[in-house]
Amino acid sequence: MRIAQLRFSASKGDVAAATELRAQLKERSMAPLYTVVCEQLGWKVDGALLASMTAANAAELEKLEARIVECEEKEGETEIREAHLAKAELLIKVGEKEKAYEAIEATFKKTVAMGPRLDLVLSKLRVGLFFEDLKVVKAEVDRAKALLEQGGDWERRNRLKVYEALFLLRIRDLKKASALLLDSIATFTATELVSYNQFILYAVTTSLIAMPRKDMKPKVIDAPEILQVIGEIPHAGELVNGLYTCQYRKLMQALVDICPVLYADRYFAPHVGYYWREAQVLAYTQFLESYMSVSLQSMAATFGVSPSVLDADLAKFIAMGRLSCSIDKVNGIVASTRPDTKNAQYQATLKQGDLLLNRVQKLSRVINV
Repeated sequence: MRIAQLRFSASKGDVAAATELRAQLKERSMAPLYTVVCEQLGWKVDGALLASMTAANAAELEKLEARIVECEEKEGETEIREAHLAKAELLIKVGEKEKAYEAIEATFKKTVAMGPRLDLVLSKLRVGLFFEDLKVVKAEVDRAKALLEQGGDWERRNRLKVYEALFLLRIRDLKKASALLLDSIATFTATELVSYNQFILYAVTTSLIAMPRKDMKPKVIDAPEILQVIGEIPHAGELVNGLYTCQYRKLMQALVDICPVLYADRYFAPHVGYYWREAQVLAYTQFLESYMSVSLQSMAATFGVSPSVLDADLAKFIAMGRLSCSIDKVNGIVASTRPDTKNAQYQATLKQGDLLLNRVQKLSRVINV
């Protein structure tokens, strides 16, 4: 998974990541992935290096194939399974996606115990996440859940929550991802997938826009597992505390600072623009709930932006229907236009009553006929 992140960073022009990626590919003899990376990043293929890596992969694979044949002829089911597993692990190691899938499935057929079966599904999930094969990831998450219904230990059940959370993060279902991430904090063991600090970063950032403000203090701000490491994660503490304590200037500064961090992450990068907008809408909505009207100048000072920038932001979100307010540009006033809930309920009751009367009239005509 570290190599997957290096590949993403290199695609964004990170020279240090590209250098480390080359070294990792060479060290692990990842010939299949090397050709894919060269095509993706526009690298010139080193023919001699590729040939040596391919030869090394072929020699090791030949030994494992011979071992499978030997086990099928002379050994028992356990040895046959172990031989197939070794082949699958090699194909995963060198980045041969389709053949790794096939080898995992071949091993799965030879596996009876529920724990090892779940481990194989998690392995296939890692391959899918590595290559961003989201269709396979979705299918394997559903498969793992079905297996867990038949039986499975808590450790694997909790690891699956992290796998599913990263999948949901990748497809921008931040609300469900946040719930799974926070539910997994106390039992986190999926270090093969993501580091603990990165996991906490995902949990904190998604909770900001997915969780009601009243739940943030007990579940995020005061959570001991988060407090233990949040100081090591730049800007994360300022982000949640700024929103919860209504320090909007602090929140906006933390948002500006954390967006480049999220943009450098391969799971979060496609959603940074969305995240920025949702966090802004959340902050503006929370602020305006306290006022019937407020001066544009005062609100801009509270958020640490210029009146012109705030005016443009508010106008955009009002036009999108995301904010219930209006801007009096002449007097420099932002007025809340929250709907009257009692009046809305009254209108809805009248509408439902009209529909009911229409249906009764239609029914009476049918009965009369």
